[in-house]
Amino acid sequence: MTEPIKFKSSALCLEGRLNFRAPHKGVVITHPHPLYGGAMNNPVVTTIAEAYALQGYTTLCFNFRGVGASQGAFDNGRGEQSDVLAAMAFLAGKGVTEIHLAGYSFGAWVNANLTAAGADVHRMVMVSPPVAFLEFAGDMTLPQLDLVVCGDQDAFAPSSMLGPAVRQWHHQARLEFIPQCDHFYSNGLRSLRARLTAHLEN
Repeated sequence: MTEPIKFKSSALCLEGRLNFRAPHKGVVITHPHPLYGGAMNNPVVTTIAEAYALQGYTTLCFNFRGVGASQGAFDNGRGEQSDVLAAMAFLAGKGVTEIHLAGYSFGAWVNANLTAAGADVHRMVMVSPPVAFLEFAGDMTLPQLDLVVCGDQDAFAPSSMLGPAVRQWHHQARLEFIPQCDHFYSNGLRSLRARLTAHLEN
């Protein structure tokens, strides 16, 4: 059952939703860009959480600083990385020993920067990392990355840019495109959940 929770990120209090399923594996799920309406109640974020929960993961979605009832203000990805670390620490405090990251759009970018900097992440999934909108370091490597899902009509993550980027991040990571789907998954949520569920079953 999903319950509202609060946790600290430095001096800030952040709001989230926790679905405690299993102590041995959990996932922190991050939302799209706060300045463009991104929040934890985003349908793509909710779909990601559903897919993980179906496979027995404890899930934690939360609002970055300055979003909803979370304190603070947008920090262009820097403070948001601290927020993800705080969410991971919250899960660890609940006894979760294997912590995964999954992010959509801006959330995927934040997770990637944090993981590249050495965060202790077991595995990572990225949904529509916005390579045409936000800068990913050219030398970034993400050995924890094992799946990237994107719509084949995503202007923020075009295949011409995303394919080479994923090969750079981790050459064994799978890159899957959902047909007739754009960045906002208006007609692709069911396909997204199916792709994630199939991946997590392996």
